[in-house]
Amino acid sequence: MKKILALTLALLVLVSLAACGSCGSSGNNSTNNSAATGDDQQSGNESGTGDNSQSGSTAEPAKLSARINLIDLDDRDPSVLRGLTISGNHAGTAGDFNSKAKSLTDVRCIFELNEWIEFYPDTDATYGLRVWILKHRDDQEYYNTCKFSDLMPNFANYCDLHYPEDAENPDEWYWGSFYLNKDECEPGYYDFVFTYEGKAIATLLTRFYNENELTVKSDAELEALMHE
Repeated sequence: MKKILALTLALLVLVSLAACGSCGSSGNNSTNNSAATGDDQQSGNESGTGDNSQSGSTAEPAKLSARINLIDLDDRDPSVLRGLTISGNHAGTAGDFNSKAKSLTDVRCIFELNEWIEFYPDTDATYGLRVWILKHRDDQEYYNTCKFSDLMPNFANYCDLHYPEDAENPDEWYWGSFYLNKDECEPGYYDFVFTYEGKAIATLLTRFYNENELTVKSDAELEALMHE
């Protein structure tokens, strides 16, 4: 009887240890999985350098171009966004790198974590524009039909853009600003997804560096990084 009781207790101890080991290895994955449903669980190549999780083949590394990619679909008009200037308060000079003319083909696309980033769009819209910041995906067509939410996997932040009518000089004032917290976000490739009235109209591939990693570089060096 004592042997049977001892064996039973030993089995109970082993089962308890196995359960504890499973909980300890799950990390934060349970949070992401609970927020994702359906196609949202396909995160793509988040870093821009790893494997493509949807095709099983090795994906090409993400390459910056400083170009806004317009989404031209029947149910939306990408001409809402005719050009854009993006500036920051860490890297580059205010009179050059951070004062680019509004453009769709030469837009600042490299930033540091903890850097305040400001948007100056060329648009007729006064409200309804938003920028979603998400870890980069290889399958960019996903943005054509997805429903944007702060429960999306790899969601980092978002920024509403609206005409700054309360500013002293609204035509020279930024429409919205944000930063990525270095304690919550990792350096790497991110997608800026521009939406109008909830639907994606354009994307911009960007890269975030560690804090102070870009501040030591000249404007010429920063320009070279934007076209890697």
